[in-house]
Amino acid sequence: MADKGSEKRTAKDGHYARLRRTHRDIKAAKEQSSVKGRPDSDGSLLLYGLHSVRAAIDNPRRTIRSLHTTRNAMNRLALADPTALPFPVEIVAPQVIDKMLPPDAIHQGVVVDAAPLPVQPIETLDDTSLVLLLDQVTDPHNVGAIMRSAVAFGAGALITTLRHSPAESGVLAKSASGALELIRYIQVTNLAEAIETLAGLGFKTIGLDSNGPQRLEETLSGDRIALVLGAEGKGLRQKTRATVTALARLDMPGAIQSLNVSNAAAISLYAAHGYLSHRTLR
Repeated sequence: MADKGSEKRTAKDGHYARLRRTHRDIKAAKEQSSVKGRPDSDGSLLLYGLHSVRAAIDNPRRTIRSLHTTRNAMNRLALADPTALPFPVEIVAPQVIDKMLPPDAIHQGVVVDAAPLPVQPIETLDDTSLVLLLDQVTDPHNVGAIMRSAVAFGAGALITTLRHSPAESGVLAKSASGALELIRYIQVTNLAEAIETLAGLGFKTIGLDSNGPQRLEETLSGDRIALVLGAEGKGLRQKTRATVTALARLDMPGAIQSLNVSNAAAISLYAAHGYLSHRTLR
């Protein structure tokens, strides 16, 4: 017969074993949910939300394979002639779309099965004077918000690294609220090499750093601007800092001297756009 001590150990061990199993199950569920909305092995990508889906349908560079929508969402999409769309459309109940997407996806009753956008090299950026680069900014919600600001201020591309940055996905598209379809999203293997390539194309490359030796306004020069922002906390990596043409800071008069990366991106884009617009008018 087991003594009381062994009975307690057995019960305790069983309790922690159940906790470990529960933790593993939750982790596996989260991992499974996180891949929904990202490209499958066949290149299938699920995009959801009214703005994201309508922008994808209107984007001639985007290949749509099918549309699943509730009747109410179809009306809100305000498509001129849904029967003329070059892909199948299926009217479904909201629960059908719920099962296609992660549990926390706010799909607003519509989802499209689409192909990822065509890859575009940096060398194609001969038609823009403003681009934005992100140095290992990993949160797709932040990147989506930055993408919206980039489109709002006329940037021609958002450039990130292949690693440590969000891939094209339903979460990114929803956070960008249609902006993913309106800007070139270029992912590169080496950010420093991309910065050097941009410099060769005539871009003044400016890294945003809280301890930058100059105010951003003082570094703006030339006809083309490439702004480089780093992740919150870490900031720009040393190699990135050493590669840009200039390091600049955002001077803020208030008590708080640091901003969320998406807010910093919006302010720096506003400043760069204003400079380029004024230069064009001169």
